Amino acid sequence: MCKHFAGCYRCEMKQGGEFTAKHEVYCSACGQTTPSYDIVNYGSIEKGYKQLCGQCFNQEIAKQGGLDFEHAKFTPVGLADCDGEVHEFHFRTHLFGAGVAVDGFELRDGHPAGYWFQIIGKPEDDLLVLLGRLIKRIRRALATKHLTDGNLGLQIANQIVSGRIEWDDDHDGRLPMLIIDGREITWEDFGHMLMSFEGFHFQLNIRDKSSEEF
Repeated sequence: MCKHFAGCYRCEMKQGGEFTAKHEVYCSACGQTTPSYDIVNYGSIEKGYKQLCGQCFNQEIAKQGGLDFEHAKFTPVGLADCDGEVHEFHFRTHLFGAGVAVDGFELRDGHPAGYWFQIIGKPEDDLLVLLGRLIKRIRRALATKHLTDGNLGLQIANQIVSGRIEWDDDHDGRLPMLIIDGREITWEDFGHMLMSFEGFHFQLNIRDKSSEEF
């Protein structure tokens, strides 16, 4: 069983005698093909699991919680960073308990990667307002580059680095992969960058990905 997510790009299915990447999954409820990043394995060990698209999952959660919730699908948005490079962000909306999460992320090979942001709201909040807040946060993040590419290779730009901690398959979870400026940076490469500040003090702050402080 894949340890990542339904339709993970690392996992393949056999079709017509060939292994092909699986980026779309049929929703068990509505039967519609859905991008794998918007599929949720929903259920329990006792009753079994089913793969639901984001809309059907939200309808199920809203029904169980007695919530009046209207799902919204948002089209991708292209946003330019401070170097003029355009990043295409895709969005998904998921209910959880008494809250709703709106995620905005890039895609690589059909799965979320690169820049990834999240905002948390209440089920009764206007999803368009939440989306607007999320896009504002994304624009703020894209306006700053934390790494610079110079004669010595990648270096920390201004003694402050913000990014995301991810899984590194090459180290089987023993060391992280860092996502900085939307690009993958190995722990070893980041260590090389830190050695430019040998003898300096540092402070490490770790926050949930929905934090709006970054």
